[in-house]
Amino acid sequence: MGSVVRVAVGVIQDPQGRILIARRPEHVHQGGLWEFPGGKVDEGETLADALARELAEELSIQVRATEPLIDIRHDYPDKSVLLQVCRVTDFSGEARGNEGQPVRWVEPAALPDYRFPEANRPILHAIRLPQQILITGSADSEADWWQRLERALTNGHFWIHLRAPELSADAYRTRALQAQALCARFGATLIAHGPEDRCLSGLAGWHMNAEALRHCERRPLGLSGWWGASCHSKHELAQAIRLGVDYVFLSPVQATRSHPDSVPLGWERFADWVAGVPLPVYALGGVGPETLPQAKVAGAQGIAGIRYAW
Repeated sequence: MGSVVRVAVGVIQDPQGRILIARRPEHVHQGGLWEFPGGKVDEGETLADALARELAEELSIQVRATEPLIDIRHDYPDKSVLLQVCRVTDFSGEARGNEGQPVRWVEPAALPDYRFPEANRPILHAIRLPQQILITGSADSEADWWQRLERALTNGHFWIHLRAPELSADAYRTRALQAQALCARFGATLIAHGPEDRCLSGLAGWHMNAEALRHCERRPLGLSGWWGASCHSKHELAQAIRLGVDYVFLSPVQATRSHPDSVPLGWERFADWVAGVPLPVYALGGVGPETLPQAKVAGAQGIAGIRYAW
């Protein structure tokens, strides 16, 4: 394998939450498609400096603050290309296409309406996915379960995974439909979570457990929403990548009371496994809001868990 070409990519977000995209010239490779601005990191240049330089040259904006979003690596016979994508959270100046390229501010939810290079697919997912995902847990009673869910929604948890392994398929379906109505009141997203019989129409997607992932061969027919998977090993990560899931949970990062016999990965090994994974990865297991910065440094999209918010 030859050298690694690093490319700085900026996902620029304005105060209204819109994302800036630019259209590639018609005469170049993948011409006419939309993309996120950026360019090659020169030798001896830091990622931050390269991104600031490229965005100043292309768009006449001055970067003030960034945070890591996702790294995507593509290997070719003679070289590897590493896209290092950062979210630009603060900048000055008014963006314009200095090279004649059309630019447009777009709501994140509308990004799938634009044609991007296939390599940008993980970036599109990372932009639209949250930094925290709440997985529902057990409760003392049915009433207590609903109180816990409503409290979580009231506290601002807007991405919910409905995990309820104790329920039958029919009972799960009933709870899911009722929970969907409650989540809709708060503008929250509800994802089914568990084995294949939990993959229900009407929800925003399905998250496979590790057993379902191991036996899965393709995207389920009729699944039009988000598709996630739980992973505990490099082999399972590779399976998720092969299938083309939208995001994964990787666990356990740290020791947990619910799985005391599981050997935690630790942040160093988590970062090593995540490096080069071309899709958003959430840290799960012994994490909470206080570990979110550490998770981001380790390459995670964010954190997922039960105890810290349920």
